[in-house]
Amino acid sequence: MGKKQEKRAKRKADVHDGGRDLDSGISTSVRPGASALDTVVASIKTSRYVQTLLGLTLAGFLLRFYNLAGNSLWLDEAATLTFARQSLLGIWGSTAGGEFNPPLFYWLEHGMLFFGESEFVLRFLPALFGVLTIPVIYYIGSEFRDRNVGLIAAALLTFSPFHIFYSQEARAYAPMLFFFSFALLFYVRANRSNETRSWALFGFFSAIAFWMHFYAIVPVAVLVLHALVTRVGEIRKDVRNVRSPILALAAFIVATLPLLIVTFNLFMARTSSTPTFGMQGLDVIHMTLSQISGFSDFIMVPFLLLFLLGVAYTWREDRNEALLLVFMMVLPLAASLILSSRMPMIPRHLIFLLPIYFIGIASAYPGLHALVRDRRAVYLAITLVFLVSAPFLATYYTTLQKNDWRGFSMELGEMTGEGDLVVMLPSYMAQPLDYYYSNATDGTIELGATTGKDLEAIRDWHPEQRAFYIVTWDIFAVDPTGDAVDWLNENAEFVRQRGGIYLFVST
Repeated sequence: MGKKQEKRAKRKADVHDGGRDLDSGISTSVRPGASALDTVVASIKTSRYVQTLLGLTLAGFLLRFYNLAGNSLWLDEAATLTFARQSLLGIWGSTAGGEFNPPLFYWLEHGMLFFGESEFVLRFLPALFGVLTIPVIYYIGSEFRDRNVGLIAAALLTFSPFHIFYSQEARAYAPMLFFFSFALLFYVRANRSNETRSWALFGFFSAIAFWMHFYAIVPVAVLVLHALVTRVGEIRKDVRNVRSPILALAAFIVATLPLLIVTFNLFMARTSSTPTFGMQGLDVIHMTLSQISGFSDFIMVPFLLLFLLGVAYTWREDRNEALLLVFMMVLPLAASLILSSRMPMIPRHLIFLLPIYFIGIASAYPGLHALVRDRRAVYLAITLVFLVSAPFLATYYTTLQKNDWRGFSMELGEMTGEGDLVVMLPSYMAQPLDYYYSNATDGTIELGATTGKDLEAIRDWHPEQRAFYIVTWDIFAVDPTGDAVDWLNENAEFVRQRGGIYLFVST
């Protein structure tokens, strides 16, 4: 065993100095010849870490599955259904043809349609993957530092407003995080042991994460860079020492080659013009840090301070691991800052920051223990994490979090009559509307428009018919000039607003 491994083994045995392990003094012996199931049962009965982790996972399950169908589907979730209804080959064709999301999540949702097309069914997999990520984060924290850090990091994810929100959304963000978390777990193990199996599994799970969401390639590239930087001395001594990271990279490339080719073409198309939506410049960094901290600048500041403290404690024990914390937080944010001038950047694309962010915060645990001087300080940390998230949880399940297309569609059905026009601005907003509203049932004619010229043409084609214009802020993504909105202000009357949905009627 090398010095690095000996140091880590001692630290894990001591758990930040003797006497602070929650299981200290508890007998964990298992009778000789016991089965794997007996070992698991014994661990549940005797280990406070296992018991606490199970409690956190159960809490995570309740928080992610409660009221799962309460909010209406919004545009992106309705788009998920649109793609999931296609055949497996059709889904791949859509990705190759320009859909800027990989096909794996749509394939999984295609299979889920066997159980129906309800909001609950469409959101089931993200919620499930969200719950399962909690124990994975615990194991990453345990490998990275110790079990106390693992528990605190798992608690931060359990009660994370950002993670809860995207675990209840029928998009690939929570599933991508689940698989990337496995990739990170095996990277931490590989970085410690240089075991070929762990390097291969790092590459494998990185590939799955990429098949879930294109932006997963950014943290994967950062991890490979970290591996090369921290091994530069060894590589200089013997170039064969680069084989393990190269093995992981090769496994990733082989498993994603068709998608990599498509990704290059999509990237060139997406960056060919200035983005018309998303965030640009320093807003990308500020809003990302604010949202992953719980949608709160007030919480962001102490979280960032704790993260820096965690980096400092980690640096004292293992500089390579401290560099991992810094690389994984700074480089993706810097890359997003640069890319934001050429492609849309949204904080949810950086959901992969959560594991390293929370592990960095949890790594400040020795400071808390120094104040409390009790091995049960980890319970205090978990309690504080819950209390920080409590204001969000108090309103999250009783307040609509997405555009209320369900309620809007009911109101629209009460107002429209046979022969009326229903005009969507932009036209793709028909996807969430049509999930709840049927123009065939109401006898209306549904049309789409993007510009003022489109609206003028619709009026010329149907001069005698009453028109209902449904508008969202997305109109400015396809018509940045505001031409369509100007036309509405001159030729239609504003009727009502429901969340981010606006209704105009022709005059």
